[in-house]
Amino acid sequence: MSKHVQMLPLILLLLLVSPPDHSHAQGDNDRQRMHLKIVISENKRFLQYEDGEPFFWLGDTGWLLFEKLTREEACRYLENREAKGFNVIQCMIVPPLPLVNVFGDSAFTESDIARPKVSEGNIHTDPQQYDFWDHVEFIVDEAAKHGIRLALVPLWGSVAKRPDISVEKVAAYVGYLTKRFGSKPNIFWMNGGDIRGDVRPEIWNMIGNTIRANDRVHLVTFHPFGRTQSSQWFHNEPWLDFNMFQSGHRRYDQVKGDDVRNWKGEDNWRYVLEEYVMQPPKPTLDGEPSYENIPQGLHDTTQPYWTASDCRRYAYWSVFAGSCGHTYGDNAVMQMHKPGDQHRAYGARNYWFEAIDDPGSFQMQHLARLMLSRPFFERVYDSTLVVDQSLRYDFIPATRGRSYLFAYTYSGRVLTITMGKISGKKIRACWYDPRRGTSQKIGIFDNVGTRRFHPPGKRRNGNDWVLILDDASKQYPLL
Repeated sequence: MSKHVQMLPLILLLLLVSPPDHSHAQGDNDRQRMHLKIVISENKRFLQYEDGEPFFWLGDTGWLLFEKLTREEACRYLENREAKGFNVIQCMIVPPLPLVNVFGDSAFTESDIARPKVSEGNIHTDPQQYDFWDHVEFIVDEAAKHGIRLALVPLWGSVAKRPDISVEKVAAYVGYLTKRFGSKPNIFWMNGGDIRGDVRPEIWNMIGNTIRANDRVHLVTFHPFGRTQSSQWFHNEPWLDFNMFQSGHRRYDQVKGDDVRNWKGEDNWRYVLEEYVMQPPKPTLDGEPSYENIPQGLHDTTQPYWTASDCRRYAYWSVFAGSCGHTYGDNAVMQMHKPGDQHRAYGARNYWFEAIDDPGSFQMQHLARLMLSRPFFERVYDSTLVVDQSLRYDFIPATRGRSYLFAYTYSGRVLTITMGKISGKKIRACWYDPRRGTSQKIGIFDNVGTRRFHPPGKRRNGNDWVLILDDASKQYPLL
C-alpha cells in the first residue's frame, strides 16, 4: 500500500472575510448531539434532533472525499469544514467504475458491485492493513468527531446506467452498505446522484426500499439531475423522508431544449414553493446550486464564473422560501482537485486545499446562525410582506415567525415592508450582513402601515443584506 502524502500548506484568507468564532455554538451543538437521531419535525417542514432541538442542514459537496483524499487530507478537510459551521458533507461512495482510491485499493472485485473487496479483519485503524472500505469507515468516524454527518450516495447516476448493474446486484451491494454503516450515528442516505428519477427507476426504488428495510434510523433523500427535484418521481415513496432539488449551474439566459417548459432559471426558491403545496408535506432543500468558482452554465470555461455573492443568493433565496437547510459547493473542493490530477473538471482554477478557504465557504455559517437565532419551527414564507416585489435579481424573499421577520435583498434595493404581520406594538429593525455575520441597528418603529428600508451602500448585485424586524419586547439577540 502506498504511503500517505504529506499535508500541503494551508492557504489562509483575510480574517475580515468572516469573524472566526461565529460557528462555535452550532459546531459544539452538533458534536454534543452526535448520538441523537435526526428526525422530521412535527410540522413536517424541517429537520430536528430527536430531543426537539432544530437541525439546520448546512452542507458542503465533497463528492470525491473517499476516493481522492488520504487520511491526513480528509482530517484537514473535516477540521476546516467544522470550523466554518458545516454539519453535512455530501459524498459519493461509488463514482464511475472501476473504483480505486488514492492508495490504489479497489472497492470491488472485478468492478462487480455485488462483491465488495474486503480484506480480512476490517482493521480500519491500521494504515498497513485497511482496505477501501476501512478508509471509508475511518472518514465516517472522523467526521463524527467533528460534529459532521455524511450524506452517503450509494451509487452515482452514471454508474446506474451501465448494463451490468442489475437490480439484484444493487440489492446485495446496498445490503452490505447498510450492514457496514447503518449503525454509524452520523449519516444520511442520499439515493440517486445527478440523475433523473425516471432513468432506471427500478434501481432507485430498490436502493430506497433496501435502505429502509435494513435501516430505520437514518433519513433518506434523493439527489436528482440538474434543474429537477426528487418530488417529481418519489414524493409519495415511503423510503423518501425529505426532498432535494438541484437548481443547477445555469444563468437565466442559458435555457435550452426541453428546459423551456419548466424553466426556473436561477430562481431556486420556486422549487421550494412548488413542493410546499404537495401532500404529504415533506422538508426540502437545494442539494446542488451553482458552485463557487465554476463556469456559469458549467461546461464553457470562457463564461464568467459564479462567485461567493451568487452562493449567498442561492442560499438565502431557498431558505427564506422554506427550505430546511442548504448545500454549498466549490468547484475545486467538490472534485478534490489536487496536484498531479490528469483531469481538471469544469475549469477548476485552484486546488481543494486552497479552495476550502474561498470566501463563500466562510459566509454560509452566517445563514445558519441567523436562522437558529429565532424560534425555528414556526417560520413560514410570506409573499405579502414585501410591497414592491420584483423578479430575478431584484426578488426579495421574506420569511417570518410570530414575532420576527427576515427579508433578503441581493441587489441592495429599497424594501417596502408591510408592518403588522408580526407581534409587538414596537418593532426593532436592523441590517444583517451576510458577508460578515454582523448587524447594525436601524431603529425602533411603530408596527403599523408600511415602511421603506434603505440598505447600506449603493444598489448593485452582490450588495446583499437581510432586513431583520423583531417584536421589540422579545429582546432577541443582536447578531
